[in-house]
Amino acid sequence: MDLSDFDYYLPEGSIAQQPLADRAGSRMLVLHRHKQMWEDRLFRDLPLFLSPGDCLVLNISRVFPSRLLGHRAGDKVSGAVEVLLLRPVSPDAKTWEALVRPGRKMRSGERIRFDGGIEAQILARSQFGERTLRFDTEGDVYEMLNKIGHMPLPPYIKRPDTAEDRERYQTIFARETGSVAAPTAGLHFTPEILAECRKAGATIAEVVLHVGLGTFQPVRGDTLHSERFEVSVEAVERLRAADRVLCVGTTSVRAVESLMLGKSGETDLFIRPGFEFRRTGAMLTNFHLPQSSLLMLVCAFAGREFVLSAYQHAVEAGYRFFSYGDCMLIV
Repeated sequence: MDLSDFDYYLPEGSIAQQPLADRAGSRMLVLHRHKQMWEDRLFRDLPLFLSPGDCLVLNISRVFPSRLLGHRAGDKVSGAVEVLLLRPVSPDAKTWEALVRPGRKMRSGERIRFDGGIEAQILARSQFGERTLRFDTEGDVYEMLNKIGHMPLPPYIKRPDTAEDRERYQTIFARETGSVAAPTAGLHFTPEILAECRKAGATIAEVVLHVGLGTFQPVRGDTLHSERFEVSVEAVERLRAADRVLCVGTTSVRAVESLMLGKSGETDLFIRPGFEFRRTGAMLTNFHLPQSSLLMLVCAFAGREFVLSAYQHAVEAGYRFFSYGDCMLIV
């Protein structure tokens, strides 16, 4: 397998920079993988593709304001530092694994100062350049982040985050705090659309997979960074009882398929062509970056050539790409 096998041409103008005014207003490219055909639809049509016996899987992980802007302690002029918190590694949530930029200058022992007089010290560096840092604060870290943190918009969104992003870069069903990127296929849902899905006969199974570093790091070899996930007993029962499981987003797919492989707590499952899907029967997903592990997952489910042909059609038809873009339903 070569990364170049998962490449495609995407004009800069196809990358959505803002969410639509209407959450459910996106277009939806429907791929019929067994018939090897696709059709242009709207996301509002999703309930038409559901039937009694279907189970809709939603990732209820919540994005937190994990991007921090500060400066090297004692150097406000030229010492700007950007921190992206990835996951807490201590019970009190004051010690974190993080990405720090500029990385080369920030060595163990360095201190970073943020708004409100909050400071953190870098404790260690890991194999791929992540840092372990610890906050010097007496209060609750998540409360602090809600005050001084920024929403971690992906780097292809070329603008600062705004107050609107606090709501829109979040699904309406997000409850469990822990993700540093949104499970973007779920961003299209409204309470009304969910109600219509239930009216069509679908049950809902909620899973938690906290999106971490593996979502936006380049693919390196045969492994991905592990991500924390949890599936309740009730959700497991609904998944096993369903005639068809429709996963909303690649994160839901990863949680479901990890569960079926006997994994629990954390998963480093790398789904790529050749993978045998054990429970996923359909998938709703946004359009993904070239050469990404997420695109590989979609190609594993529907076939690489078919998916890349559909992506080419989406580009030519003016679909909006990536986090705030349109979506694809694979049945």
